[in-house]
Amino acid sequence: MASRDQHSQQQNQTRKVPLFPLLSLVCFVSIFLLISSIRKTSVPPRPHNASFEFQKTEGSNPSLRGGSCDYSDGSWIRSPDDPPRYDNTCKEIFKGWNCISSGKSNGWELLKWRWKPKGCDLPPFHPIRFLKMYRDTSIGFVGDSLNRNMFVSLFCSLKRVSSEVKKWRPAGADRGFTFLQSNLTLAYHRTNLLARYGRWSADANGGVLESLGYKEGYRVDVDIPDGTWAEALSFHDILIFNTGHWWWAPSKFDPTKSPMLFFEKGRPVVPPVLPDVGLDMVLKHMVMLMENRTKAGAIKFFRTQSPRHFEGGDWDQGGSCNRLNPLLVEQVEDLFSVKNNGTNVEARLVNQHLYKSLKGSSFQILNITHMSEFRADAHPSTAGGKKHDDCMHWCLPGLTDTWNDLFIKQLNVIKSRN
Repeated sequence: MASRDQHSQQQNQTRKVPLFPLLSLVCFVSIFLLISSIRKTSVPPRPHNASFEFQKTEGSNPSLRGGSCDYSDGSWIRSPDDPPRYDNTCKEIFKGWNCISSGKSNGWELLKWRWKPKGCDLPPFHPIRFLKMYRDTSIGFVGDSLNRNMFVSLFCSLKRVSSEVKKWRPAGADRGFTFLQSNLTLAYHRTNLLARYGRWSADANGGVLESLGYKEGYRVDVDIPDGTWAEALSFHDILIFNTGHWWWAPSKFDPTKSPMLFFEKGRPVVPPVLPDVGLDMVLKHMVMLMENRTKAGAIKFFRTQSPRHFEGGDWDQGGSCNRLNPLLVEQVEDLFSVKNNGTNVEARLVNQHLYKSLKGSSFQILNITHMSEFRADAHPSTAGGKKHDDCMHWCLPGLTDTWNDLFIKQLNVIKSRN
């Protein structure tokens, strides 16, 4: 009996668990979970690719970024083994831009450079994957001939992997194609100023402008879109806009013989304003129009200014672009610094107007300016078939292929975010 009682007491002792250590453990776990919860809620979440959108902070200078990478900041590196996206046989290439067929000495060599952003890479986009991802999508390029340059580059890249194409011009487009297997449409809407404009002559009965001595010029209605793209807003799912080159074109709008005369609400702006002020007025009205009239869910890009590379004078002053390699950093600053006020200064000046007008909007900024400033070697030059060197447009294949890499990189990030 004594041994049984002793064994029973030992069993009872092993079953008893002290409460104090157990309560301490529970309290510790609870406090740990509470602190973890507070830390998660108190630290603001990192914006998901927020820098892909226009920066809305006061005085900011927008750029294209993806995560921690600024794709607009980098350098050109030799990459001789990269295969071309397409070749000079793509029939949509304008003759003056087909530098290989035109016999430009570095027509093939200029393709052996690749843009390398600081701290990351910008790989060439995958045409087959792009056609699958953007099935049943319509993409519209709206702007001057530099946007056509970009449009042709994208078309030729896709045409190489998908040959079933139907030609048509949707919503007033100048050029347009649909890739039948994926029902992807590309279109180019030509517009020089975004706003409607045309010749103006003095009325024999007189008027406000006539009283100021104006006899002829170009009427620019700052609040009326050019008819070539007015319907594009409700048609396309993705839009890429640009303007700029024609605003600094004294050969087109001579300030004395044929000035730009701005009208708002059907009446002349008095006193008359200079083109840079008129550009601000047009951008203000057109951005508002684009914001209000684009179809639901549409993605809007505004491409920054494409730089020219005239050296030794402007296009009508014997200027040329005979370089065979990309520029060095110090050469870029010599050509494009606003302080130097050189021949090609309008690229950065136009961008200042764009940044100001797009601030707070839903536009994505496609910043191709800086990467393009290096490529003095990539213009048609004397192979452009003109009486003067073409140091404004780009050879195809060529630089605008990289513009499309940047465009599609940003587009894919937006698509994954949405």
